Amino acid sequence: MRETIQIYHTNDIHSHLENWPAIHQFLLERHQSHGPNDSYLTLDIGDHIDRSNVFTEGTLGKGNVQLLNNAGYDYVTIGNNEGITLSHEDLDTLYTCANFEVIVSNFTDLNGNIPSWVLPYKIHVTPTGIRIGIVGATADFGLYYEQLGWHIQQPIDRLKEICKEIEKEVDVLICLSHLGMSQDEIMTERIPEIDLILGSHTHHFFEEGKTIGNTLQAAAGKYGAYVGQVTIDYDHVTKRIVSKRAMLHVTHTLPKPTDLDLKLKKWEALGNEELAETVLHNEALLHKEWFGPSDMSQFFGKALLAFTKADCAMFPAGIFLTDLPKGPITASDLHRCLPHPINPCVITLTGAELLEIVELSKNEKWPHLEVKGLGFRGKYLGAIIFEQLIEDEQGDLFIGGEALILKKEYTLATLDMFTFGYFFPSFKFATKEYFMPELIRDVVKWYGNRLLSQA
Repeated sequence: MRETIQIYHTNDIHSHLENWPAIHQFLLERHQSHGPNDSYLTLDIGDHIDRSNVFTEGTLGKGNVQLLNNAGYDYVTIGNNEGITLSHEDLDTLYTCANFEVIVSNFTDLNGNIPSWVLPYKIHVTPTGIRIGIVGATADFGLYYEQLGWHIQQPIDRLKEICKEIEKEVDVLICLSHLGMSQDEIMTERIPEIDLILGSHTHHFFEEGKTIGNTLQAAAGKYGAYVGQVTIDYDHVTKRIVSKRAMLHVTHTLPKPTDLDLKLKKWEALGNEELAETVLHNEALLHKEWFGPSDMSQFFGKALLAFTKADCAMFPAGIFLTDLPKGPITASDLHRCLPHPINPCVITLTGAELLEIVELSKNEKWPHLEVKGLGFRGKYLGAIIFEQLIEDEQGDLFIGGEALILKKEYTLATLDMFTFGYFFPSFKFATKEYFMPELIRDVVKWYGNRLLSQA
């Protein structure tokens, strides 16, 4: 006797809820098309939330969990947006009302204990008795997790350990991987017993899957552009998989619910309602300017230095998406201006290294560069702004009014988006201190209230 198992999967939605009503409707219709003895699973592979969305910000991700509940998800894993953009307490309570289970094989607290809301693996038994082993892993952003009170085990080593533990107890083995495409390829070589890897994190997609050895890889891109479907044919007599195939459903071709606009407006309104509280009082209009200094950049530079106590600061002007008006500023206003899930960071550099950074920052292409990812949720990178670091007409640098000394060490306050090495390679290996869970909008709120209390 042969049986078909259907697996529906999404990944890296990043709170692009404009696509969610169509995805929700599609999944529910598929679920309803299956009989009581049919085998099917619905899975999300992480980064469903993104705090740049006002609904997610207002509900701190719990609204996203309810959306997953309503769409009938069975199991999910976490991505870095769930894992490192929420405080320890907010992540620890994120899934309190979830109707699905969270599988992360490489996640513990700092004492090595697995949190109550996490399963290191799951053996899901279908109505006809097929045992589907499900493991999951999230990307190793170790320093970030440690700062928030969590520990990430080396993903592939940990997956190999768990797969070895359960392989004789399961008929089918699936990995929910928020590790990225290159790590998934390594996984196929190191853990060949995995039958299916559902991938994410690097926003890749496979129209018909990709097979390496025994393992089928499937991935559904980003932002809900696709819904993935994997079909597995299993033979109960020989107790083995006969075939595996993957496909993608293009979301914009799916039927759209008649109340789509109403749903989107409802979610936006709910988020804004949750963020309606006044969080600071602005003494003067702060105007943004993407391609040069502004009142806004000057205010933020001072805020960043006051918050981190660094010697100087550097950041891109493109982070400011709106002006901040004079008067009361709500959490919603602040979120519109600075929606990025970006943390402040202090980097220790020598004067010679700082000199190199200043020279790199003069790249004429950068201000108009359209940045995707790295936590940046704006459009253009904008001009690179320095605070307390001045270059005179002769090209000499001064920090806090004193001439830069090449061999002296300085602390530079900046944004964590720069520490991945894409713009400034030396940052990747320098000594760094991340400030978490505070996002850069929290720095503005803190500084504005500090000024008010000192007035």
